[in-house]
Amino acid sequence: MDLKEQDLLGAEGAGHWYYVAKGRALRTLLAGRTVPELLDVGAGSGVFARQLLDAGVCAGAVCVDPNYPEERIEQRSGRQILFRRAVQRVSQPLILMIDVLEHVSDDCGLLRSYAERAPAGALVLISVPAFEFLWSGHDVFLGHHRRYTRTRLEALVRRAGLEVVRTRYFFAALFPLVAALRLYDRWRLRRGRSAPGSALGRQHPLANALLIWLHALERRLLFPLNRVAGLSVLCLARRPAGAAAV
Repeated sequence: MDLKEQDLLGAEGAGHWYYVAKGRALRTLLAGRTVPELLDVGAGSGVFARQLLDAGVCAGAVCVDPNYPEERIEQRSGRQILFRRAVQRVSQPLILMIDVLEHVSDDCGLLRSYAERAPAGALVLISVPAFEFLWSGHDVFLGHHRRYTRTRLEALVRRAGLEVVRTRYFFAALFPLVAALRLYDRWRLRRGRSAPGSALGRQHPLANALLIWLHALERRLLFPLNRVAGLSVLCLARRPAGAAAV
């Protein structure tokens, strides 16, 4: 979770429909794989590392983000999450880059810097916002540099020296409505009629539960085949088995 959105959502953030639905989609993309430890790059609040830890995907996690005010250790059900501003060595067999690459000017350089240090066969799980035409005040507020298509993300992954395992769009259920709202927001922003701000907000518990259910349905019925449209692009990549860590 972006630290800016953590400030907006507060204690409700971890249970917000967006983060719950995306976390479950990430686990679906992993297809039952488990690892002893994961590295969450640009982890922010660490919401996805906690989700994967709670789901038994990993037994420990390292969250790295240069914006942490201090480094610390969190104990969670007897398991450990380290929060670090930077890491030199990458030994984890699973690396998360969830809503990170759009925040940096050199997305390929950031992805390659971790891919080259990862062990051979390591998995890299990526999520980025989809479609440049959806650019709005939400992207401006969060400091995004770009949005992606599936083909653009796959090309980036390959330039960084990784193999694409599978790529899917997610949040297709809300795509028509959100697309209309984002286009309208961009029109207002260009005319000075609105200010940049996050599109995520606190939800009534019933609305939140309904949206979680809606995306659970999408995840079961559409997500396994969706290479066409959605609000996010999710990719599972892998470092080639014969590659040596730098």
